[in-house]
This record gives sequence, structure tokens and C-alpha cells, in this order.
Amino acid sequence: MSAPCRTLAAVTAQAAAPPPQRDGKSPEQAFPVREVSLRMRDYIARLGRIWVEGQLLSVQRRNSLLWLELRDPEVEASLSVVLPAVAERGLAAPLEAGQRVLLQGQFEFWMKNGRITLRASQVRPVGIGELLATLERRKQQLAAEGLFAAARKRPLPLLPRRIGLITGVNAQARHDVVTNAQLRWPGAAFEVREGPVQGPQAVPAIIAALQQLDALDDVDVIVIARGGGSLEDLLPFSDEALIRAVAAARTPVVSAIGHEQDAPILDLVADLRASTPTDAGKRVVPDWAEESRRTAECRTRLDRTMLGRLEQERTWLEQTRSRPALADPAGLLPRLEEELATLRSRGWRALDRRVTSEHRELEHLRARARGLSPLATLDRGYAIVKGPDGHYVRDAGALAAGDAVRVAVASGHFGAQVTDVASAP
Repeated sequence: MSAPCRTLAAVTAQAAAPPPQRDGKSPEQAFPVREVSLRMRDYIARLGRIWVEGQLLSVQRRNSLLWLELRDPEVEASLSVVLPAVAERGLAAPLEAGQRVLLQGQFEFWMKNGRITLRASQVRPVGIGELLATLERRKQQLAAEGLFAAARKRPLPLLPRRIGLITGVNAQARHDVVTNAQLRWPGAAFEVREGPVQGPQAVPAIIAALQQLDALDDVDVIVIARGGGSLEDLLPFSDEALIRAVAAARTPVVSAIGHEQDAPILDLVADLRASTPTDAGKRVVPDWAEESRRTAECRTRLDRTMLGRLEQERTWLEQTRSRPALADPAGLLPRLEEELATLRSRGWRALDRRVTSEHRELEHLRARARGLSPLATLDRGYAIVKGPDGHYVRDAGALAAGDAVRVAVASGHFGAQVTDVASAP
């Protein structure tokens, strides 16, 4: 075979050989974009047809198609959806932003721009029953965490320095809260934040306004208010993110959503639930007229108490001054002098009796002492002799002739010398 033929055959064999396998685990084995896109398309296609639930963020109609943006009401996540316009014809009302729906379709991966789209074929609005069941499950979960516990409720200040208010733009709820509060307390001051209160943007806007007001030191209470509406309209006020934001706020929060029969989950976590925005305006401030009346009553009671006490003290003073000791102090002196003389005479008599009695007792004791004294023996002619050693002589044998002794008699004493000694028989 000639060389040109061999070269052509080699090129043909090389082209027919399969491309080398890549695993994408190293720079040398990197996937090209087309292969990654093909793999993603095949993988997404294997999901098949599924049902997806969410809230419509936007609805755009283009020819025979509806381009929808579907968001998760709990977290920041969304999907692009394409729906044939014919699928909307069987609904009671056209689709609109903020509505919760169920969509059935299959995901598609667009290789050109790397976008994933849900190509839906059926749409069903989420019914009231499904919404209520979802809300009940959420309510039980949050209650189990203790977010609704009475111990967490904080009392509202008696007279707030400033009232934070979150309402819709130019909403009647703002007028109801402000007007009724200022009718009760003309000096009530407000810090107002307006924004959407229904639809997909409501929850982020309300949370942002709540955090702004909660950061202000002079805002002592925050009111979240809106008028009545359908269950779907009030869904933002049962959103888990908003409930947790209210639970985390350091400022007391008042929920004033809808009418008496409306009961979003916000009512359970708030520190105070007002039945309507009008009711909220009446409950965040005291009634000036009522406080004035109570102040007047307290002042009257205080005046009455003070006057009664003064009258009581005046009566006591008059009674004290009318006593004889104060009415005529000099008139008491003669009687007191007489009483003093009587007491003095009685005292002297008692003292004389006591002295006489003690004198007699002393004489008696003296007589007894004399009877027992050695002096009484000396009075009868006896004497006491002290020997040369200075001791009293009781035995004549203790002396010898020529000893000098001292003799004591009843009256005085004298010296003597022993001439002889005779012992007793």
C-alpha cells in the first residue's frame, strides 16, 4: 500500500475510535460544558412528573404561555415555571401574585443558558382546608418550642414615650390606631413604618420594619396592624419567619390584625392581642379623661384624709389644753404643797420608827457581845497574864520564879515578876 493510502486509513481509524473517558476529578480529566449540560439534562429528566407547592411571586402572560415565579413561603427559594394558558381556564379566577398553588409538571434543563424550568401542565389553587391544616401544624410546632408561653409575655408600658406602628401604605389601619390613641392621650407620639402587608413582599418588609423599630431606644411598644381580609391575605401574619422575629424582639409587640374573628399566629406570639386596629389604639395608651378623673378622685381622698387627720389632732390639742394642769398650772400648787408636806411627815415618821427599831436591836446585840467578851470576866476581878514570850499564860508550869510577866485587868495593865510557881493539883 502506498504512503498516502496508509495515511488516509490511519486518519479514518482515529476518527472512528471512541473519545477518551473523563471523570472530572482532575484538571486533566475536566468535563467540557456540553457534557456537563447533557449529564444535568439527563439527570433532571429522570425526576419525572412531580407536584410542587408554593406561592406565586409573579405572573406574566405572553401569548399562550404563563411565566410564573414560584417561591417557598418559608425560606428564600424560588423556581421558574412555564404553564400553558389553557391550564388556567378551568380555574374560578385567574392566577395572581401572592396566591398559593399546586403545580404538576416536569423539570427541564436549558443547555443554552443553564436554567432549570418547571414545565407545568396542571395547576390547582391550594384550598382553605389545606391552608388551615398547614397553619395548624405550624402552630403546634411553634407552641411546642414555647413561643406562645404566658411567661414570655411582657407587660405594656403605662405611658410609652413613642409608639412604633407597622401598617400598609396609606392604610385605614394607620388612621384607626393613631386617631384612637391620640383621642385617649393627645400627646401620644408615633414612629410609623409603611409597607406591603400582603403578598410575597409582605413578610420581608414587616420583619425589616420590626427590626428598625426594635432598635430605637425611645420606642417602648410596637403595633403591627392591618385591616381585615381573606385567609390568603392574612397569611403573611402566620409566616414562621415573622413569628420568630416577633419572639426575638426586645420591645413589647401588639398584634392588631383584621377583625375579631381573624386569628393569625401572630396573635399568639405577640405580647398583647388587640381585636382590631381601633382596639390597639385604645390599649397602648391610657385614657386621659379617665386618668384625670382618677387623679381628681385621689386628690379628693387625699384632701379628705388630711382634713380628717388635722381635725383629729386639733381635737386632741384642745382636750389636752383643757386639762387642769395646762388650764391653771398655779392652781395645782397648794394641793401639791399639801401632798408634799404629808409625804414628808409620813417619811420622817417612818424613818424615826426605823431608827428606833435599829437602835434597840443594836443595844441588844451589844449586850450579848459584852456577855461573851473577856472584858466581862475582868470586870468581875479576874486578870489576864502574858508570859515573857508574849503568849497568854494558861498553865503556871510554863513560868519560872523571876520571870517578868504582864498582867491585864478590867481597867489597864501592869508589869509583875514571878516569885514562886505552884502547879494546880
